[in-house]
Amino acid sequence: MPEGVSRRGVCVLLNGLTEFIEKYQEVADELGTRGFVVVSLDWRGQGASERLAQGNRKVHVGNFDAYDLDLTTLMRDVVRPLEAEGGPLIALAHSMGAHILLRHLHDNRRRFACAVMIAPMLDIDTRPYPPWTTRVITAFFNLRRPSKRFVFGVSDRDPLTLPFEKNMVTGDRGRYERAQAILRARPYLRVFGPTFGWLGAAFRSIRRVKRRGFPEDIATPLLIVGAGADRVVHTPAERAYAERLANARYVEIADSEHEILMERDATRARFWAEFDAFVAQYAPAIPR
Repeated sequence: MPEGVSRRGVCVLLNGLTEFIEKYQEVADELGTRGFVVVSLDWRGQGASERLAQGNRKVHVGNFDAYDLDLTTLMRDVVRPLEAEGGPLIALAHSMGAHILLRHLHDNRRRFACAVMIAPMLDIDTRPYPPWTTRVITAFFNLRRPSKRFVFGVSDRDPLTLPFEKNMVTGDRGRYERAQAILRARPYLRVFGPTFGWLGAAFRSIRRVKRRGFPEDIATPLLIVGAGADRVVHTPAERAYAERLANARYVEIADSEHEILMERDATRARFWAEFDAFVAQYAPAIPR
């Protein structure tokens, strides 16, 4: 947190599939200028965390319970001591991180004062394969055990060599190339994408969080921000889910790709305006 900024609270920052803490330095700095102490992590299987599949480039879990444990450990060992120093606890979560946060909020109803979710993973875009075909193939590969085989096409998407023109997550060349530069400097952070085991676990978890009564039981005030040009998860699923939540507001940024926080400045400015207005209700800014 910058010198001279009054402490406002603690923000748990949760990134998405294949991401890493270093990619969010700009976001952490922006939260710091708003008075938040920022806590984050690299999910198991990505970033600097231990890999669970041979080859070191695959994101793999057999069950999303593993991610629940990651978040629970972070909350117990890092967040709880910081909470003792004062201020409300909020969360800012993207994509897979937002999905995992939904699971946590369901089981820990009064843990956060509020949370902001960006493009939460509630329905995966499986193009070029139809959803039903993808589910059948995934089930086949996972018949005996969670498969550590790459999802089709992932092995060809090395983040170090994938040109900006072929990326599906941001329209901002500068921020995209900045992330590539971090990976060139620290190649151990790099992963290509998920396994069929991960995909099967994701499908099961999506069914769980969409089950009747699950969103209705989440009491935490939520702001859900959808990306209108998303090609990774389905934005309509986010709109529909927000209507089922007990205390949620939905906002959509029409021209944004999946990673809103890594988008162009004008898009990010719209996000931060929504963030500030929402969070001010639950974690008021403290005058300097």
